[in-house]
Amino acid sequence: MQTILTGIRSNSVLTLGNYLGALLPMVRLANKNSSTSNINIFVPDLHSIISEIDGNLKENSVRTIKYYLAAGLELNENIHIYRQSYVPAHSELCWILDCVATMGETSRMIQYKEKSKGQEACNVGIFNYPILMAADILLYDAKFIPLGEDQFQHIELTRDIATRFNNKYGDIFTIPAKTSDQVKFMGQQDGIRIRDLVNPEKKMSKSTAAENSKIMLSDDPKKAAKKIMSATTDSVGKISFDMFNQPGISNLLQIEALINNRSFQDVIGEWSGETHYGDLKKKVANSVECLLSDFQAKLANISDEEVIKLLERGEKYANEVANNKLREVQKAFNLR
Repeated sequence: MQTILTGIRSNSVLTLGNYLGALLPMVRLANKNSSTSNINIFVPDLHSIISEIDGNLKENSVRTIKYYLAAGLELNENIHIYRQSYVPAHSELCWILDCVATMGETSRMIQYKEKSKGQEACNVGIFNYPILMAADILLYDAKFIPLGEDQFQHIELTRDIATRFNNKYGDIFTIPAKTSDQVKFMGQQDGIRIRDLVNPEKKMSKSTAAENSKIMLSDDPKKAAKKIMSATTDSVGKISFDMFNQPGISNLLQIEALINNRSFQDVIGEWSGETHYGDLKKKVANSVECLLSDFQAKLANISDEEVIKLLERGEKYANEVANNKLREVQKAFNLR
């Protein structure tokens, strides 16, 4: 069976952007494909430590898995949930791939440039984490990796590294699908990127200081609805989906479609040409309030013990698969 792989860092409580842009689409894809594919959902806790952790990382990791369950993940024998640091092969393959990748490739990564900008002493993990991401993917022969558009460059880097390795050592790695095919597989025309509610030119981020710019999954549902009502729009005066000229309005249309599992085109068709921005805001605010109320109620009913059992079972599977792949790589390098 083909493998579909995804992970979300556990540095803090997730935003609505994380939920709609990454977690919820993955849950829907998992539920749709888990009868015919292996679904690997991992907590990238090693990736998390490249930046500050809000709270306890161990506890955050458990909470992240609860998010998947509260979002409606339907468990079966093909869904594998594990923590990255509990599978040592990730770290070892990362080192080997470091010796395949080049400094030029990693220094061109946009995420590295953005995260290191203005820092006097940028940690090496920020520079190197695309290589660890490549290891996360290649250990399991993952073909599809549902993710946001800000990670597309890393998929292409993974493809380049795997192709270079295979050309020299034989067909050891499965080459992930190219980004255009990843987007088609996700069922979207473009990568999902939920915008900042105050400055829709930027992505919604939990690290942004302005509280009204983001909605956290822990927010009071009614307060979250008020944030939608105060969201920045524009002076065009007519609703249309145009991320360049009307990013605020386009963001609201995107949120409405994703929450209600509707196609972008259906939602855009419903609202295109309307002149009352307030009506759209009220509709989206109600959708957000209902989503958070339902999500938080489900979250409260999931125990830590239930999650730990899922992780332990998933980590047994992940170690077996990853160690087998790592041994192939070690043999190629004459390390074994």
